[in-house]
Amino acid sequence: MKTLQRTFNDLARYPSAIAGLFIIFLLVAAGVYSMFAIPYSEAIRLWRGGEDVWYQNPKNAAPAWFNYFTEKKLPQTILISSVDEENPVLEKGLAERVATPRESGADVTLTYTFEYLYDEFPKDLIFYLDSTFAEKLPFVAIRWYTPDGREIRITDTSVQLSQTYRFLQDEKLIRRLGGVSPEIGLLADPNSETPIPLKGTYKIVLEGITFEDASTLDAEFVLHGQLHGWAGTDHLRRDLTIPLLWGIPVALAFGLAASLGTGVLTMIISAIGVWYGGWLDELIQRITEINIVLPFLSILIMVGTFYSRSIWVILGVTIALSIFTGGIKSYRAIFMQVRESTYIEAARAYGASDARIIFVYLIPRIIPLLIPALVSGIPSFVFLEASLAVLGLGDPVLPTWGKIINDAQFNGALYNGMYYWILQPAVLLMITGLAFAMLGFSLDRIFNPRLRGV
Repeated sequence: MKTLQRTFNDLARYPSAIAGLFIIFLLVAAGVYSMFAIPYSEAIRLWRGGEDVWYQNPKNAAPAWFNYFTEKKLPQTILISSVDEENPVLEKGLAERVATPRESGADVTLTYTFEYLYDEFPKDLIFYLDSTFAEKLPFVAIRWYTPDGREIRITDTSVQLSQTYRFLQDEKLIRRLGGVSPEIGLLADPNSETPIPLKGTYKIVLEGITFEDASTLDAEFVLHGQLHGWAGTDHLRRDLTIPLLWGIPVALAFGLAASLGTGVLTMIISAIGVWYGGWLDELIQRITEINIVLPFLSILIMVGTFYSRSIWVILGVTIALSIFTGGIKSYRAIFMQVRESTYIEAARAYGASDARIIFVYLIPRIIPLLIPALVSGIPSFVFLEASLAVLGLGDPVLPTWGKIINDAQFNGALYNGMYYWILQPAVLLMITGLAFAMLGFSLDRIFNPRLRGV
């Protein structure tokens, strides 16, 4: 306990260590939150769902925080439904419903009201219609009311069990708007020479008729904005918040497991080789020398290409290839000196077993040197996992930072000006590496006698 307290006191003398610990704490907290807020099964379902899950989201929409840095206020997605269902991804408004029973069926009026206070036009306008019936299809008439009191007829149509009405694909509506695309014609100020949105309160009235007593009619209106959520969306309408949040526990777990497994196994194997010596030490040194010249990344690429891209397989191969490296020889030089210490001779004199000498007397002596190496090694393995994913060799199931960058690169994000798609995971990777590097350098100064007082 005193040693731990002394270590924290020493860390407090380095502002970089405090900053690194603070960032790591935030990353761990965000990782824990993401695992509880979005369970693993739900995260995988959302990540692999595609447009059938994310139909309410616009394609390739920038994050909502873009509005803080733009002169014009860009539109965000608006969702209004006639069904009061909780939506964990997008804030949903509720339409006003008025149903008047008839002798057979009912007259249903759904009113969708929203404020449009943006300086640009939206990407798309869509109605998702749902109904239930036995034989006779319900019928709807949709009207659009602008802030200046104009009424625009949208469409009159019967409703199938599940039907999608897209404003931008309705040729009759486009002709009624004078050949102007509906997202502009319905929202433009008629008194302006150049098309600009008319700000104010808009109202959409859906008047429906059902012809059977048990028949129902519901509709969901979606206005796809140019901005969506706090992370934006990709080409499959997926909210990038999911992989950005879940990328944190995946990256930290991979980096910690790889660094800890590699460091501990390297130290143990080196200690065993030094203690027993002879052919065993020679074998360890020859394996190390061979492994050092092997192309590490090329082998990982071959494993991912020809065998498996599972993150567990990649983690196992990474640890196996990272054990017999230069660390073996560095630890061997230290263990050679420790082996000659008087307390080791005393332990042998009173009959301590080889295993006890290795794990109780040899290894604990250099653990202070291992800790900084473990911390400093975590970001290198985090970047390794991301690099493999960028090359298309990441786990296809997991949503990770590298996978976001790979998708962005494949779909020409930089070429099309969608910088957020790459910058957000890249910044998180850099912040993670910086945090562990600052903490690792500070720990090295504390535990390494040669650097104390530097």
